[in-house]
Order: sequence, then C-alpha cells, then structure tokens
Amino acid sequence: MKKPQNKAQNTYTFITGASSGIGQATAFELAKKKSCLILTARRIDRLKKIQKQCIDLGAKDVLIFKLDVQKNAEVAKLASEIKKKKLQVKNLVNNAGLAKGVELFQNSKAEDWNEMLDTNVKGVLNVTRELLPSIIQNKGHIINMGSVAGRLVYEGGTVYCATKFAVRAISDALRMDLKGTGVRVSNIEPGMVNTEFSVVRLGNQQKAEAVYSDMMPLTAMDIANTILWCLAQPPHVNISELVIYPTDQASVGQVVRGERSVGYLTKN
Repeated sequence: MKKPQNKAQNTYTFITGASSGIGQATAFELAKKKSCLILTARRIDRLKKIQKQCIDLGAKDVLIFKLDVQKNAEVAKLASEIKKKKLQVKNLVNNAGLAKGVELFQNSKAEDWNEMLDTNVKGVLNVTRELLPSIIQNKGHIINMGSVAGRLVYEGGTVYCATKFAVRAISDALRMDLKGTGVRVSNIEPGMVNTEFSVVRLGNQQKAEAVYSDMMPLTAMDIANTILWCLAQPPHVNISELVIYPTDQASVGQVVRGERSVGYLTKN
C-alpha cells in the first residue's frame, strides 16, 4: 500500500523578484534545504537558469513563472493557476522591490514614483492578498523585504522611503489582522546590500559601484541567511522585525570608507 505523503513535503515557498540578488540567493539557500519553490520575476530567461541551479542544489521541486507584481491581473491569474494545480503555498517572501532616482522631490519624475509605489507597496499587497488563503491554511510565514529607509528618511529618497515605511506598516498591521491564524509576519530591513539595486536606481553601473566603494556592504547571501533563520524558528516564535546594517554603516547616511573601514581592512 502506498504511504500517504507528508503534507509539509508538498508545501511551497513563493518568492517574488527571484531572478537576482536577495531573491535568487534565498532560492539557492532554500534549495539546499530540499525545499519546494515557486520562483517569480519579470525576467523568465534568468529564472530558467536559476531553476536548474536550484534543482542541482537539491530542491524537491522548482516551478517558475513570469510575473510583474505591479499588475494585479497577472498576480490573480497566477494565484488561480496555483490553486487549480492544487499547490499549497506555505511561505511567501515578498522580495520584489526597487528604487528609481535620487533627485530631490521637486526634480523627481512622477513615472518613477508610480513604479516604486506599484512595485514596493501595491505589489506586496497584491501578492499577499492572493496567496493568503493558502498561507493561512498552512499556518505559514510572510516575509516582507523592508529597508532601513522604512525607519529613517534621507534627502532624495522621499518616495522610496515612503514605500518602505508602508511595508513596515503593512507588516505590523498584517500581524494584527492575522492573529490567531498561526501565520507569522516578519519585516527584514537591510542597510546597504550590494545587488542590482543601485544599478536600477541610478541607471549606471559605474555610479552604482561607487555607492559601495572602499567599504564592505552586506551581500545578498547575508540577507538570504537571515530569511532562512526567521523561517527556521519554531512555530511559536515570530521574528517581527529585523534591522541589519553592514559594520561599515552606522546608520542611514553614516558610512565609513577607506582605511577606517572594517571591510577595507579585512580585504587588505
């Protein structure tokens, strides 16, 4: 007689923005834990490569979907497809996010505001709402990718900071709304992380590299390891909020560079 499968083995972790950076690193680390993954991003070609790498690393199952979290119709369609396939989503990593521009507010572009708001705020809401029934059913975990910019503002960051303050508020309010369901909600708030973030924001590779010059920023893997640690806590433990700075960054706008830098000394 065929033994019934353990339900936990058939639950998936759903990651947005999985084609690079923190999302990709999180997928790789979960794959090593033999997890089942649903990876989404706008760049499907990159996802195909990551899918193969995750399988090679030991993932039990890896499904990939092209998804723009800004488009609620796309999110709803994917959620419906997941439901039809009877896939159970237990954990959600709301990683997709971006910043556009560093201009003062009076010089910034409305189209940049809209892209940040639609991705960083509405995207989190769209995906969470559509997957929530499955997450509740499985007493899962929602991990939102916030930022230290959701705690402290800075010049040229009016709209981006507003979006990350919103992620912080969404996380705190969700935790209240979901009390009693067994669902955990965590807000991870990194400082400087060397990913494609600055390239997208500045639109220039050279300028992006200058952001991290002569200091040691966090890596995508640092944040991925933190996400896995949160997920690995026993069900009665909810890491509600976690702020992570590189040692060379004391606070927003307070960065040590050059010979005084811990990273500089380590590398040399």
